Amino acid sequence: MKQKLLPTMLVLLPAVLSSLVVVRGANDPETARWAQEARNVTIIRDDWGIAHVFGKTDAETVFGAIYAQAEDDFNRVETNYLNGMGRLAEAEGESAIYQDLRMKLFIRSAELKKQYTGSPPWLQALMNAFADGLNFYLAKHPEVKPRAITRFEPWMALSFTEGSIGGDIERINLGQLAAFYGGVPEQRSSAGGRPREDEMDVEPSGSNGAAIAPSNTANHRALLLINPHTSFFFRSELQMVSDEGLNAYGAATWGQFFIYQGFNDRVGWMHTSSAVDAVDEYLETVEKRDGRFYYKYGNEERPVVSDVIAVPYRTPAGMSEKRFTVYRTHHGPVIREENGKWVAIRLMQDPVHALTQSYTRTKAKDYKAFRQTMELHTNSTNNTIYADADGNIAYFHGNFIPRRDPKFDWARPVDGSTPETEWHELLSLDESPHLLNPKSGWLYNTNNWPWSAAGPSSPRKEDYPRYADNGSESARGLHAIRVLQDKQDFTLDSLIAAAFDSYLTGFEKPIPALIAAWDSAPASDPLKGKTAGPVELLRRWDLRWGVGSVPTTLAVFWAEEVQRRAAGPAGRGPRRGFGGPPVESLPAEQLLQALAAVCDRLQADFGSWKTPWGEINRFQRLTGAIVQPFDDAAPSIPVGFTASQWGSLAAFGARSYPGTRKWYGTSGNSFVAVVEFGPTVTAKAVTAGGVSGHPESRHFNDEARRYSTGDLRPVYFYRSQLKGHTEREYHPGS
Repeated sequence: MKQKLLPTMLVLLPAVLSSLVVVRGANDPETARWAQEARNVTIIRDDWGIAHVFGKTDAETVFGAIYAQAEDDFNRVETNYLNGMGRLAEAEGESAIYQDLRMKLFIRSAELKKQYTGSPPWLQALMNAFADGLNFYLAKHPEVKPRAITRFEPWMALSFTEGSIGGDIERINLGQLAAFYGGVPEQRSSAGGRPREDEMDVEPSGSNGAAIAPSNTANHRALLLINPHTSFFFRSELQMVSDEGLNAYGAATWGQFFIYQGFNDRVGWMHTSSAVDAVDEYLETVEKRDGRFYYKYGNEERPVVSDVIAVPYRTPAGMSEKRFTVYRTHHGPVIREENGKWVAIRLMQDPVHALTQSYTRTKAKDYKAFRQTMELHTNSTNNTIYADADGNIAYFHGNFIPRRDPKFDWARPVDGSTPETEWHELLSLDESPHLLNPKSGWLYNTNNWPWSAAGPSSPRKEDYPRYADNGSESARGLHAIRVLQDKQDFTLDSLIAAAFDSYLTGFEKPIPALIAAWDSAPASDPLKGKTAGPVELLRRWDLRWGVGSVPTTLAVFWAEEVQRRAAGPAGRGPRRGFGGPPVESLPAEQLLQALAAVCDRLQADFGSWKTPWGEINRFQRLTGAIVQPFDDAAPSIPVGFTASQWGSLAAFGARSYPGTRKWYGTSGNSFVAVVEFGPTVTAKAVTAGGVSGHPESRHFNDEARRYSTGDLRPVYFYRSQLKGHTEREYHPGS
């Protein structure tokens, strides 16, 4: 029976009230557990609103960290779990059915519940605290109306274990999945939920990571650059500290109870999207006999396993449900049909070990301990850049590489009927591309191949199986080498300058090709006269972006126009870089026609082709919606850096939207930090916009100008540094 609090008690015992919670419908043991956890947690909000969470145990810190995340943006927390569990359609409706089906091919609640029960007690304690923290938040904030998840369960943490913006499952094409199982084209909607896949593709996702050895730094301490490129506001910046040795700071993907990209007092880690071949597709030879499907495997005919998946979805009249009969072979679920063959997909599925690796690396204190977490081999989609207080720097390639027969082309679907295409044991860390303390004194990754990761000290491609990496070099990779090599006096500030270096390697060949096209055109060509002014500016351009740069505007608009014309009517998406044939190989007239068209467009939209880049390229945050609205009449901030495909290390994926002429960014630089390791840690950071998802908060957009100029602020890593920089100190729920 719940206790009744008299009015006099409300006056006399405010301290007691701050640690109690009355939850309608909750039983006493649960209420007491939440209250006790809250009493043992202290959250200190610094003057940027960032939560520094302190608990006696790791579990109590998890409770507080997830509570703080919910305070900042519960919508994003819930939406990540709706997506992770295949429940988006319960909130967004019929348009998300196939997105949910894709997840449910792999994520089954009954199986996750079993794995939760069988997981180590220490991990169960963290998952329990995760659920308690979110349920406590909902209990204390009845005004918050979840879209679909009204109660969180501990096992749910196993549905979302790694933190990347797009996991292996999301490689499955939704249109093809819908065609196979529903006979309908893909349906998409971004209303109220995650960005549509076509919206997310506007700016290639990825990241920059770099580590500098003490031999190349002014203070003879290792430095680390943490620069994820994601959709904006995808992660929360916070610190997690416990009396059990946890002390991690950085970016946590909304709803996860570990720092995904960050550092502790001894080591730091940065993940970049990898081109490792960790997912394979199998062409299955299937025939139907006596009402059942069978597939060929060696000399056998094996029955195709069928199952029914129900996908609930919201309608204007209430909830409805669509049921699918799905198929799988021993390789994995069938996801599409190709030339008369069914295609099954195989990928890593090991949520307990994945969550274990994600969490335990945050407590590693040296290279040996960090490498031990990598032995779990469950960070399947990412490369990792590492630095520590002992002066070590390291590169780990994608952490899940099954051994395969090299005679097959694993970049394409392989024949599923032959046992020769089976996966074998995983490549060890030593058998995978890796680096430890290269002679160059630096290493990096920008989602490109690892063969240039440390200049002349890089791993050699011929030493590894072809399937170890499917990547290539990139304009960003070439730019990274340019700013890292032959420099031996790095500081935190010069590493920031390198991360925001304005040179655009992607235009090194296209712009000379355009100038050559103009020079070779006859004087009588009307295109030559029309484009004379723009070409003269581009001829004198130093290939550097800037808010006041007209050549940046001309180059980016021209490059996209060339791409559009080369792609033809079938070209998809507003921005993909210089795809197809090299620009220098295109007809000169085509290059000039594209520039002339750009001049006309700029004149029509902005009044002059001489429009500076910053007048077009803008950062704007108006609402807390996951898919942002944009308005040319509302306040916005100029941004100098460009989309990453032009070679800008600082990335800003922007475009125009219906009703706008200016371009607004939605992805690219999201969280940027630089860290110096030694007897103590010194760090600077900036978050896109601000840490709060609530427009009424002063921390909704208080970092926007710093973000737009690369002006990183000091990180308050030690509790003593919070003195004079504390906005609020409290227990969860108080």
